[in-house]
Amino acid sequence: MARKFPVDRMRNFGIVAHVDAGKTTTSERVLFYTGMTHKLGEVHDGATVTDWMEQERERGITITAAAISCNWSKTEVADRKDESQMYTFNVIDTPGHIDFTAEVKRSMRVLDGAVVVFDSVAGVEPQSETNWGYADEAKVPRICYINKMDRMGASFEKSYKSIQDRLSKKAVRLQLPWGFESDFKGVVDLMKMKAFTFEGEMGTKVVEHEIPEELKADAEMYRAELVERIVEHDDTLMEAFLAGEEPSFADLQKTLRKAVIANEIFPVFTGSSLKNVGVQLVLDGVVDYLPSPLDLPPVKGINPKDDSEIERKPEDAEPFCALAFKLQTDPFVGQLTFFRVYSGTVKAGSYIYNATTGEKERLGRIVRLQADKRTEIEEVYAGEIAAGVGLKEVKTSHTLCDEANPIILEQITFPEPVVAMRVEPKTKNDQEKMGTALKKLSDEDPTFKISTDEETMETIIGGMGELHLEIMIDRMKREFNVEANVGAPQVAYRETIQGEAEAEYKYVKQSGGRGQYGHVKIRIRPMKALAEGETVPKNVTREDHYEFINSIKGGVIPNEYIPAVMKGCKEAMARGFVAGYKMEDISVELFDGSYHDVDSSEIAFKLAAIHAFKAAASKAGAVLLEPIMKVEVRTPEQFMGDVNGNISSKRGQVEGMSEIGDKKVITAKVPLSEMFGYTNTLRSMTQGRASMMMEFDHYEVVPANVANEIKKTRGVKDIDEE
Repeated sequence: MARKFPVDRMRNFGIVAHVDAGKTTTSERVLFYTGMTHKLGEVHDGATVTDWMEQERERGITITAAAISCNWSKTEVADRKDESQMYTFNVIDTPGHIDFTAEVKRSMRVLDGAVVVFDSVAGVEPQSETNWGYADEAKVPRICYINKMDRMGASFEKSYKSIQDRLSKKAVRLQLPWGFESDFKGVVDLMKMKAFTFEGEMGTKVVEHEIPEELKADAEMYRAELVERIVEHDDTLMEAFLAGEEPSFADLQKTLRKAVIANEIFPVFTGSSLKNVGVQLVLDGVVDYLPSPLDLPPVKGINPKDDSEIERKPEDAEPFCALAFKLQTDPFVGQLTFFRVYSGTVKAGSYIYNATTGEKERLGRIVRLQADKRTEIEEVYAGEIAAGVGLKEVKTSHTLCDEANPIILEQITFPEPVVAMRVEPKTKNDQEKMGTALKKLSDEDPTFKISTDEETMETIIGGMGELHLEIMIDRMKREFNVEANVGAPQVAYRETIQGEAEAEYKYVKQSGGRGQYGHVKIRIRPMKALAEGETVPKNVTREDHYEFINSIKGGVIPNEYIPAVMKGCKEAMARGFVAGYKMEDISVELFDGSYHDVDSSEIAFKLAAIHAFKAAASKAGAVLLEPIMKVEVRTPEQFMGDVNGNISSKRGQVEGMSEIGDKKVITAKVPLSEMFGYTNTLRSMTQGRASMMMEFDHYEVVPANVANEIKKTRGVKDIDEE
């Protein structure tokens, strides 16, 4: 089966935005205009294709990233069914709610471009900033789309200014709205200097007009600004422009494309997805300005044989290499593994090598994704996104490749959970099913963690927020028929040390037979981040939030016992010291000790390390840390004083106030423990007219009086009583 579309006519892009900015409505228009659906699904009717989970349709929000494959011919092409003029799109509609931020992060890792959607009334919102940050991290080229121009209070200029002020000065208008609110009728294209309306059924017919008189002056002014911004990125064009020559449309478009791909310009489009205005021109913009896999540098990875850096080009002739970026349990076919192919090709039924685990697995079937529908295909090629059926051991972030040419791609990192909850099965029958359900859900979502409380043996689930855990429990009931009782949400506290301390411990046990002997001297201190370009010395083992330094000289402790010491310290950190919470960001140095020829063992050194670590922690200023959330509240002015006062009463610090439309925007940092149920409090305080958004920001030391209260709930004495 030959490749249908060449790589340069492929676009892998995501649709990202804050919750309720209109991403899913925009995705539905993409499906409709590209011919994938023949009827428009609306979010408010619960009939969308990309929001295919029951919970998504009920709540009107996107929970999982949905992948869609479709084809597009530009609006100016005469015969739009001519395959030689078509482009293939792999579109991912990502969630906007902060609790499902992992979906956006993992999607950014495999996308080549993004369309960032903004609400024309609200402008840049908190999750828009977070998503923009993920795109910056992944160096993903973007085009902006200011949506909902038909809404009351819509303002293109205010939204555009908020993009420039809060996200990037590199944003530049490519279009202007023709009218606004109920008079919104079309857009003005500043590249072509034409106006467009969208007529016929569902706005399928794009009609070109001369720019109306009332918009001519603005169009000319902003066109001049756009041309100036484009020619800055090409010396030849710049020289001609300064000499008074008007650059040609082809030259401007080519230079703008290069600048967008280099993340030097973010073009701004506008429209109303719900009213079917402007979406087709955004799709033309995807073709014109977002990169194909060929426009980006080859993907880099590590050769597991010798740790050297290698790269793979997006070519079918290269060895096969792909990244698994998402797992999804499908009720009909079992587990689906979504993967992005960076190089080479792979056929259904072939064996693939998982370079991350060193295992081989058979790829039973390959499916092309159309949200909740699947089309089976024989083969996938470089640059494509597809899903595999039958891969049981592959997890998110694993690299799949050709065994003869192994490569390990950079892993996707996910944030740690900040909220935890106890969960127990209602019946014996549920008990067996719950373990399976939780494992499948945590495989799908790396920010959903499962652990067991060692003292009570209860199951603890952790996630990114109350809504996240609520939806996971709901999915467990609906998809796996597991009934469970759940506890109240708990804060995921952490512990660390603020100073440096040394301790030694000699573990000696003499019984009738062979004894036990382990003796260690350790030094602990806060772990420092590596400076740019700094490498880890050979005697240092670094993991997330933990560092172990082996400074043993002259074999005073044999090498075979060193891993046991490292393991013992790690175990002591997991148990905590202040209130039994996991300790983080600690550097442990093993610098001395002794051993016994006969009595020494791994277990003796491990126990010696646990005792030594506890003794050192008691002297190193161990403290409790709590998650601090970045909170943004949008409220009518008359409630601002009440909202500010309420935030202060929650140990919150107001950091700034601004204005968007008719709302005041309050940004603050507040401890998570004070924020449970805050949405209801805010609603009753503001007659339901305020909204809030919250995301994890950082960990901070808990004040002593609050720490003592937390300890009491954990059955630990006050600092003063100890």
